[in-house]
Amino acid sequence: MESSSKQQEELLSPEIVNCGVKDSGPDAGSLSFSVKVRRGLPDFLNSVNLKYVKLGYTCLISHGPYLLIIALPLLLLLIYEADIGKFMTSKYFCANYDHDVANSIFAILLVSAVISCVYLDLTPRSTYLIDFACYKPPSELKISNKEFIELAKQSGNFNDAAIEFQARVLENSGIGEESYMPRSIFRPRPNKISLKDGREEAGMVMFGAVDDLLAATGVRLRAIRILVVNCGTLNTTPSLSAMLINHYKLRPDIESFNLGGMGCAAGVIAIDLAKDLLGAYPGSYALVVSTEVVCFTWYMGNDKDMLLPNCFFRMGAAAMLLSNRRLDRLRAKYELKQVLFMLLLETRAPASFCLAFLNLNKLARAMSEQIVRTHKGMEDSSFKCIQRKEDGEGKEGLSVSKDLFKVGGHALKDNITTLGPLVLPFSEQLLFFKNLLSKEAKPYIPNYKLAFEHVCILAASRKVLDEIQKNLDLTDEYMEASRMTLHRFGNSSSSSVWYELAYLEANRRIKRGDRIWQISFGSGYKCNSAVWKALRSGRSSKKNPWKED
Repeated sequence: MESSSKQQEELLSPEIVNCGVKDSGPDAGSLSFSVKVRRGLPDFLNSVNLKYVKLGYTCLISHGPYLLIIALPLLLLLIYEADIGKFMTSKYFCANYDHDVANSIFAILLVSAVISCVYLDLTPRSTYLIDFACYKPPSELKISNKEFIELAKQSGNFNDAAIEFQARVLENSGIGEESYMPRSIFRPRPNKISLKDGREEAGMVMFGAVDDLLAATGVRLRAIRILVVNCGTLNTTPSLSAMLINHYKLRPDIESFNLGGMGCAAGVIAIDLAKDLLGAYPGSYALVVSTEVVCFTWYMGNDKDMLLPNCFFRMGAAAMLLSNRRLDRLRAKYELKQVLFMLLLETRAPASFCLAFLNLNKLARAMSEQIVRTHKGMEDSSFKCIQRKEDGEGKEGLSVSKDLFKVGGHALKDNITTLGPLVLPFSEQLLFFKNLLSKEAKPYIPNYKLAFEHVCILAASRKVLDEIQKNLDLTDEYMEASRMTLHRFGNSSSSSVWYELAYLEANRRIKRGDRIWQISFGSGYKCNSAVWKALRSGRSSKKNPWKED
C-alpha cells in the first residue's frame, strides 16, 4: 500500500502545482502555483466506465437495418444457387441446356443489379484525404530556448520569477532549438499585440499551407465547395474563413465554417464537420485548415498558471483536401477508416455465388467513419480546466488548471473506451469481457497496438506524451512521430497531428493498408480520435516540412 501511495504521488509535470488561494491583495481568491504537479493522468487500469464501452458497441451495431437489407439478397442468392446446382446435375438440364442456362445467367445478373443498387443507394460515400500540407515558417523565425528567455527579458513584460519559471519549463518541455515564433510578441512595454499582428500571422501560416496543398493536388479553386477553418484564440471580423475566401477568390456559394474557441482538439472536429458536409454535398471537395495564432495565445503577465502556454505554443498550420468522389480513391492518400463486418460463411456454391459474396463483403461495412468525439464539458472541473481570462492587472492569457492531467486523462480514457469496440480485434475484446465478467481487481486494458500501425498524439508536452505512452503501453516506435514533432515544431495546437503524419511520410513509414490513429485533446474538455487507412505506400511531397531547407 505504501509503494502504491508513493507511485500516486509521483511528479508528473515540472510546470504546475496548486499552492492554495490567496487571502488578500489584488489577486484575492485566485489560485497560486509553483513548479511541480503531484497529480497525473488517472491510471487506466483502475476503472473502466461501461457507459463508454456501450457507446462503442452502439455505434458498431447502429446500422443493423442496412446489414439486414444486404443479407436478404445474399440469402435469396444462396437458395437460388443451391437450386441451380441441383438443376444442373439433373437429366432435364441436359435436354434443355441452352434455354435454362440463359435463364440462370439472367437471374444472376438481375440479383447482382439489385445488390449494386442497394450498395449505391444505402452505402454512404467514403471520405478520402486527397493530400495535406503543413506550413514551414521561414528560417528567420526559428527560436532557441536561450533566445526565447533573452527576448522575454528584454521585453520587460515579466518579473524575475516569471522569467525563471519559463526557463525551467522550457528545459523540461521536450521542445528543441529550432521551433518557430513571431517576434512581435517580444515587443517591449507599453506596446501591445495588435489585431493586425494576429491577422498577419494567420495569413502567413494559412496561405502558406494552402498554397502548398494546391500545388500538390492541382485542384481547381472553383471545385472547392466546402471550407472549414479552425483557430482557437483569434476570432476576427471578417472571420479567418472569409480571409481565405477573399485571398483565393473562392466560389460565391461555398459552404464556409469558422470554428473558434475549441482549442487543440478542433482539428479532428473540423474533419468531422467536413465529412458530414460532404455527405450533404456528394461529389464535392472540402478544404480544411487547422491553425493557432501564437500572438493571441501570448501572455504578458506574471501568473504562473498563465505562463505555460507561452512556453509550449509555436507557429504552424495544416491544410487538408477531402473528397467523397468514388473516383478520387485512385489518387487519394488516405481513407477515413470504416469498420468491417465480415460475413463468415462456408459454402460449396458455384463460382458465380463466390463472386457475388466477395462483392457483398465490400458492402458489409459500417456506415459511419471512425471519428470518435468525447466531451466532458458538463463537469465543472473539465469546463474550467483551460480557459482564457484576465489576471489581476487585466492582462489576457490562457489559464491552465492544476487538474489538467486528471481531467485530460479521464477524457482520453473515455474516448478510447468508446473507440475500442470499433477497432480492436475480436480476440482482444473477448479478453476484455472475460476479465470484466470475472470481476478481477485489475481490469484488462486491450492492446491497441493490434488495431493501429501508427499513432499520432497531439504534441502537447513531454510529460503528456510520457503518461499516454505508459497508460496505453505504447512502444518508443509508436511515440516517435509525436516526440519528434514536439522537439522540432513545438506544440502547434490542432495542426500538430498533421506534422506527425508528415514525419511518418518523410521517413517512408506509411505502407498501403496501414491504419493511423490521430488523438487530439483540448479545452472544453475534449478528446477526439480519427482513424485513417493508407490507400498507398506514402511518399512525402516536395513541400514536406521535415525536408531540410
